[in-house]
Amino acid sequence: MFILTVRIPRRRLILGAVCTLFLCAAVLLGAMLSAGEALTASGGGPDMDRQEDRLAYLEELGWEVVQEPLAQQDLLIPTTFDESYDQYLALQASQGFDLTPYQGEKITRYTYEIINYPTGEEGVQVNLLVHKGTLIAGEVLSPRSGGVLHGLSRQEAAG
Repeated sequence: MFILTVRIPRRRLILGAVCTLFLCAAVLLGAMLSAGEALTASGGGPDMDRQEDRLAYLEELGWEVVQEPLAQQDLLIPTTFDESYDQYLALQASQGFDLTPYQGEKITRYTYEIINYPTGEEGVQVNLLVHKGTLIAGEVLSPRSGGVLHGLSRQEAAG
């Protein structure tokens, strides 16, 4: 039987323990920041799982809408965007949305009727595009010929 005895001064033992704790904390903090960046890169929009979430979001933007959606449709984002999507993608990009990570993905579009559009126009709608509970795009539009099409912000309606 062989026994090895090591004598470590108390101060070095405490210093080693503190350094180990700091190292563990740094690794944990790095992992948390990395997860936060991944969420931001994946769209990171507001949570839209429930009807109440969507209505609250629209209310925050200043829109009053009919409580029940006019439509709820499952759609497939195309795997490639041709030039017919250029204006739509530019509109979404101006709001901070990027649809390219969702190419080929199934999404849900919720359409609500706006009842307080600033010009008084009736029938104006707002679309919210949601992927796995996260808002990835949206727009305000009028289904009338030559009607409005702009981002989700109510301020854009006034301009």
